[in-house]
Amino acid sequence: MMSPAAAVLSALERRGWTLGVAESLTGGSVSAALVAVPGASAVLWGGVVAYATPVKHSLLGVDADLLARHGAVHPSVALQMADGVRRAVSIDGVDAHVGISTTGIAGPDSPDGQPVGTVHVGVVTPEASRTVEFRFDGDRAQIRAAAVDAVLLTLRNVLGE
Repeated sequence: MMSPAAAVLSALERRGWTLGVAESLTGGSVSAALVAVPGASAVLWGGVVAYATPVKHSLLGVDADLLARHGAVHPSVALQMADGVRRAVSIDGVDAHVGISTTGIAGPDSPDGQPVGTVHVGVVTPEASRTVEFRFDGDRAQIRAAAVDAVLLTLRNVLGE
């Protein structure tokens, strides 16, 4: 049985689509899961760890007013991160076809009062845009691991796989 990362990469390769990854709470773990799959370079163009809120704006183009009003853990932020990473990893002026993102609170504390375990996943493809909110239980490591699985499974669902 194929891992979620391998399944996503295979589905993207069949479509001829490229991928960019924007991560906050997962800190590079989504990219690492994808890169662990042999042949990932056929699809994965790059990833951005935008851990600090201002980097979400400066590097990924997330609206500064949105960030000021709602903070970084918001569905619109996840969607803008997913869209923005497509440009951030562009090659020779060509954006990646697909962008995926994670933003959330892994704990142990919540700086903005949202429940620990709140995660927003964003997916933007040439055919669809979607955000999904999750509430995960567990410690920091468990929440981050669940977020990695969630973004890959969300993309897989968006692709109809």
